Amino acid sequence: MPDFPTLAKLAEDLESGRTTSRQLVEACIARIADPAGEGQRVFIHVDKDAALAAADAMDGLRKVKAAPSRYAGIPISIKDLFDIRGQVTRAGSRALDDSSPAEQDAVTVARLRKAGFVVIGRTNMTEFAYSGIGINPHYGTPKGAWNRAEGHVPGGSSSGAAVSVLDGMAHGALGTDTGGSCRIPAAYNGIVGYKPTQRRVPLDGSVPLSFSLDSIGPLARSVSCCAILDAVLANEPVTALKPRPVKGMRLAVPTTIALDDLDAEVSETFERALKSLADHGAIIERIEMAEFHDIGPMNAKGGFAASESYAWHRYLITAKGDVYDPRVSVRIMRGEAQSAADYIDLLNERRSLIARVNARIAPYDALVLPTTANTPPKIADLADDKAFTTQNLRALRNCTLINMIDGCAISIPAHRQGDVPVGLMLAGAGGSDRRIFELAAGMETVIRV
Repeated sequence: MPDFPTLAKLAEDLESGRTTSRQLVEACIARIADPAGEGQRVFIHVDKDAALAAADAMDGLRKVKAAPSRYAGIPISIKDLFDIRGQVTRAGSRALDDSSPAEQDAVTVARLRKAGFVVIGRTNMTEFAYSGIGINPHYGTPKGAWNRAEGHVPGGSSSGAAVSVLDGMAHGALGTDTGGSCRIPAAYNGIVGYKPTQRRVPLDGSVPLSFSLDSIGPLARSVSCCAILDAVLANEPVTALKPRPVKGMRLAVPTTIALDDLDAEVSETFERALKSLADHGAIIERIEMAEFHDIGPMNAKGGFAASESYAWHRYLITAKGDVYDPRVSVRIMRGEAQSAADYIDLLNERRSLIARVNARIAPYDALVLPTTANTPPKIADLADDKAFTTQNLRALRNCTLINMIDGCAISIPAHRQGDVPVGLMLAGAGGSDRRIFELAAGMETVIRV
C-alpha cells in the first residue's frame, strides 16, 4: 500500500507551496470514490462540497499568511459518533436515522476546525461503539490492512477511522476509546492510535458508550502525528515532540493476564520488540500485576459499559430494538439487571483499583504489553456468534485493562514489513500523556528492527 505522508510532511508541503489544501482534499475524495477501494464501507457520509470550500478557504488564508495553524488545510475524518453541525449523528446505527441534525459541532470537531483541519466526512464504526472487531451489519465492514483478498476485520469500534488513514482517504482521524477503540484498529492496520487521559478531552457532542470510560483520541501515521492531534483535541499548544532515548527507559511488562493466550505471531513480534528495546539499553522488568485479576469480576455483570449504556439506550432500545445489531443490543441489555448497589460497588472498586495500580507502576516510565491478544480475524470466520464473542474479548482484553485504571496509552506498529500487523502498547497512569508520547517516539523505529 502507498506510504502516505505524516502531518509534519504535509505541513511542510503546504508551507512551501508544493501542494495545496484543495489538491489534498481532491486526492482524498478520489480515493474514497475509487470503486476498487474500501471507501464505500469506510465512510457513512462524505462532505465533498463543504470540504472543498474549506480547503479553498485555508489556501486563501495561507496565501496571506493568516492560516490558523501549520496544519490548516489537511483533511481529517470524523467518527460517526460525533456531532457535526447540520448533520445527523447516527453512531453507526439505523436507530438514530430520524434524529434531528446537530445544531453545533462537538467540542473536539470544533477544535480541529479552529486549527484549520478540513473535515472530509463521517467514518463507519461498530454500532454505538460496542465492540473491538469493527463489523457493522448496517453500513458494511471495511476490510483491514491484512490480506485484503481474504478480508480481515479492521478492528473497532473506530473501524472506518483507521482504514481512512491507512488508505489515504484522510490524513488523520478522530476516534473514541472506551476499551481500545482507537488502539485496536490502529494495531490491526499498522498505524498509531492514542487513548488519552480521559479528563483531558471533553466528551461534549459525542454519543456515549460509557461516560466513566469513554476517551476521545486520534488515529494517525506516526507518534508525532497523534501527539499533534491530541494537543489540538485537548486545547493545548502544539509543541515539538522530543523523543526520549531508549537507553535507560524503565519499562514494566505485566505478566498477569496481558500475556495470556496470545496468537503465535503476537507473542513472537512482542518478544522481538522487547529484545530490540533491551539491546538498545532499555531496562525491562517483568512484573506480576495482581490487581488485574480484580477487573474480570468487576465486569462480570457487564461493568460500566453495560450499566451506563443501558441508562442512555433504555428508551431508544424499547422503541427501536428491532433495528439494532443483536450483538450490540444483547450487551447493552446486560445493564438492565444491574442494581444501583452494583453500580456503586463498581465505582468504589475502580477507585481502589486505580490507586493500587498507580502505586505499583510508579517506579517505571511505562507499562509495555501487546495491544491485542489476537491478530485480525477473517470477517467470514466471525459469522458464528461464539467465534465473534471469543475474538472480540481477545481484541479488547489488554486495552480494557488500561481504561479501567484510568490510564493513557498508545499503540504503535511492532511488526516487520509484510508480516501480519501487531501493535505494541505503551501505557501509563492518568496524567502521564506527554511522557508516553516521548517514550513512544523514542522507540517507534527501534521496535520494528
